[in-house]
Amino acid sequence: MPKTAISDHQGDYKKMKKRDLLTASALALVLSVAAASAETVMNRGNDTDPASLDPHQTQTVSESRVLNDLLEGLATVDADGKVIPGMAESWDISEDGTVYTFHMRDAKWSNGDPVTANDFDYSLHRIMDPATAAGYASILFPIKNGEAVAGGNMPLDQLGVRAIDDKTLEITLENPTPYFIQLLTHQSALPVHKASVDEFGNQFTRAGNMVTNGAYMLDSFTPNDKLVMVKNPNYYNADKVAIDRVNWIPFDDISACMRRFQASEVSICSDVPGEQMDYVKANLADALHVSPYLGTFYLPIKGAEGSPLKDARVRKALSMAIDRDFIAEQVWAGTMLPSYTLVPPGISNYVDGGITVDYADTDLFDREDEAKELLEEAGVAPGSLTIELRYNTSENNKNTMAAVADMLKNIGVNATLNEVEGTTYFNYLREGGQFDVARAGWIGDYDDPQNFLMLYTSDTPFNYPRWKNPDYDALMAKAAATTDLTERANVLSDAEKLLLDQQPIIPILSYSSRALVASNVEGYHDNLLNDHLTQWLSLN
Repeated sequence: MPKTAISDHQGDYKKMKKRDLLTASALALVLSVAAASAETVMNRGNDTDPASLDPHQTQTVSESRVLNDLLEGLATVDADGKVIPGMAESWDISEDGTVYTFHMRDAKWSNGDPVTANDFDYSLHRIMDPATAAGYASILFPIKNGEAVAGGNMPLDQLGVRAIDDKTLEITLENPTPYFIQLLTHQSALPVHKASVDEFGNQFTRAGNMVTNGAYMLDSFTPNDKLVMVKNPNYYNADKVAIDRVNWIPFDDISACMRRFQASEVSICSDVPGEQMDYVKANLADALHVSPYLGTFYLPIKGAEGSPLKDARVRKALSMAIDRDFIAEQVWAGTMLPSYTLVPPGISNYVDGGITVDYADTDLFDREDEAKELLEEAGVAPGSLTIELRYNTSENNKNTMAAVADMLKNIGVNATLNEVEGTTYFNYLREGGQFDVARAGWIGDYDDPQNFLMLYTSDTPFNYPRWKNPDYDALMAKAAATTDLTERANVLSDAEKLLLDQQPIIPILSYSSRALVASNVEGYHDNLLNDHLTQWLSLN
């Protein structure tokens, strides 16, 4: 080969090598950028779709899970469920425990607007405004004049909330309230963006309209499919948020979530089907989380006017016939505890050991005999009473109510089942819908018995039976004005004894939280309130 040809060949080789190196470098850069931009996506199962994303129009745990990703209150909770500063970086409390002064951190809404004390001034006034008709306004009644304002008996500007300046918010309470800061982590105390509410009205929660101040922003919401949220770049703690995109998927059928979990299509299921617990323990033991949970599963009793259900003796008879041990062990596979009281065990600021009812330790057969005597006293002949058991869609709920129906047959009471889709179920109860016996559950918003017992004060929308008792109301008012915690606990226990004597509700179970969590999920810590904000989670 001629020398010139060799030289040309070497030159072509050098050009090719240089071109290949440049191509390889470009490819490496593309791959690097692609890797850097790759989203970390988590699919989370939820009990059902939220009925609303307006925090002042919500009431369920499934809604709070979503809202606490999108919005942040003055205080929030960490991965262990402990209260930590949120939009307020600190606060001061007056010596008498009635005035809280919050100092706002430097934070922004998702559209770049600053988060200020005025946002919380506006939001707290909004939820207490009678025009908002917020079902959960009652949770904020510790705020001075809160109940009177929400009831339309006092002007809105008399509410004990005021922004001193952009960085300082003052909240005045009616009485010292030991759980007040914990209360501020609840969805009812979350802020809304005033300019968005003003511009879009009741459409301000739609994707594209909703402005958030939490770790995530709303990307899209397709009912019965998924609610998608993406990381909020303006969140003050954004650099520590590991999950870029969250798909909240509704599962009214808990078993469906478990199947998708096993197919690695869902990282967390918010519940586990009780009827399949043996299978779960045998095949998914490493993923199963069962933990004490501050909540009670109970049955409100209403009945139409003139119904025997309006008689406390009849209601007590129904309660006595229910075998809680069977339901806890056989229906819920030992993941729930039998209960006869509304206030769950282990709660703070209550009498030692809680209270009980006089038939809790009585043999079931003896209880059934006594229940029949109570029905006879009330004029209810065997087989003459038929009631409807209403419940929201869930295999666990269905099996529980079917078991209750069988147990009531033993005292001559007939029962039919009525299953209702989850997103409308609680709105119906809250708005005064008619029913005989319904299924309800209450998860503590804060660790104090008042949060459970306040449900049955006369004017609370969560008083589904619309039971009214002036003596009960007086005891709850007395407890609210009692500063000594021991004395307060005794007053609250007297209120619960009265409630259970009249039996407008039948408590049957104390909750445990149950979930499936994939092995690659980090930061999921079991806690009493079952709070697991996505910002504390990551995928390894």
